Amino acid sequence: MKKNNKILLSIKNASYQYNDAEEGEYALKNVSFDFEKGKIYAIRGRSGTGKTTLLSLISGLERCTEGDIIFDGKNLKDVNLDYYRSHDIGIVFQSYNLLPFMTASENIILSMDASGLKVPNKRTTTLELMKSVGLKESYANRKVLRLSGGEQQRVAIARSLSYDPKMIVADEPTGNLDKQTEEEILDIFKNLAHKEGKCVIIVTHSANVCDQADIVYNLKKVA
Repeated sequence: MKKNNKILLSIKNASYQYNDAEEGEYALKNVSFDFEKGKIYAIRGRSGTGKTTLLSLISGLERCTEGDIIFDGKNLKDVNLDYYRSHDIGIVFQSYNLLPFMTASENIILSMDASGLKVPNKRTTTLELMKSVGLKESYANRKVLRLSGGEQQRVAIARSLSYDPKMIVADEPTGNLDKQTEEEILDIFKNLAHKEGKCVIIVTHSANVCDQADIVYNLKKVA
């Protein structure tokens, strides 16, 4: 069988049990999905189907109880997950998770520093990232609490791109936004996937997000 070189992430029969779970009780069971570079994926499912658990496994915040997650040819069980989260994968949250006492640019630069990457001119790079997500240069020195929800989400996306990860994982990134702002955020994700070749994975309840995704995966509640 010919290998698909576009596949960046493979989830193979992944299952997860909490430490205090009863025998046979799973938060996620036998999930298998493939994710390619250059595409947007939507993962949807009703409450209790394991979307948050799957996101935690993909993000390296938890390890599979059973099964495997392979990223760029390497099993996440065998890699340094701190390095993985600070170099290979960018995470965008519904609630933005920005530091409110910092400015927009300071939030982005902090992410660069955490990755340990050597950036010749962090200020210039930050302004370029902000421009790429539709933020004016004048917003760089503005505290994030003075930004709208949509603007904060743009900062969060720029922050996730600060170390140029191969994959972006977003947890309900448009859940707190109005329809027009949702469209604008989706345009950013589509550009990242279709023009920059990144793999974009969005966990969502939004029918609009699912309609615009290249591939939709559905999670069902564990029986």
